[in-house]
Amino acid sequence: MSGHWPRRPRSRREGGQSLVEFTLIVPLFLMILFGMIEFGFVFTHDLTVEYATREGARAGSALDNGGGTLGCGSGESPNWTNVDPLVIAAVERVLQSPGSQVVISNVSQIVIYKANPTTGANDQGLQDVWTYSPGAGPIPQGSTNHLNFVDSKYDPVPANNTDAWKACSRSNVAPSIDSLGVSLTYTYAFQTPLASVWRFFGGSGSTTLTLTDKTVIQLNPSAT
Repeated sequence: MSGHWPRRPRSRREGGQSLVEFTLIVPLFLMILFGMIEFGFVFTHDLTVEYATREGARAGSALDNGGGTLGCGSGESPNWTNVDPLVIAAVERVLQSPGSQVVISNVSQIVIYKANPTTGANDQGLQDVWTYSPGAGPIPQGSTNHLNFVDSKYDPVPANNTDAWKACSRSNVAPSIDSLGVSLTYTYAFQTPLASVWRFFGGSGSTTLTLTDKTVIQLNPSAT
């Protein structure tokens, strides 16, 4: 007679319990996996957006008011009309650079604005809003291609009480040197089925994420 107990056949209850546990664990595992992958994509897109606003603000700071005497009259700031197109061109170059994963059509707007010199906020009531319109924008100096953004001149929301901020009115002379801000709004589309898995746990299931970034730089001071 053997001293071992006979092995009891596995019951249906145990098999059903394992199936339930498996069903609960797999979605959680997928959410963690897709979340990690999605975070990497979001991080990459966000870095590109940050770099784009930085390049745009740097261009705007260097170009100041377009050269010449400050003002929008005859003979004043002779190249001011090309300042903002060059700012937008600098932003576009980054967004469309080799290796960029940003979908430029998902950039809803680029804003060039007079920034609060202390906080950098867009609260001075002066800005230019550029909206996506493929190949319909101006041709910047030194290029043969149209920009993919057009200047709407005035903010479409009256409550914002904002007006266009022409480059010829920007001061780079101490003590009233203006600070220029460039902000960008981008709609990121999920690259993985994360939203579907998140919906399993009661989430909204949204497949997009709005990314925004801004860079503020003081205008390059004039020597005069």
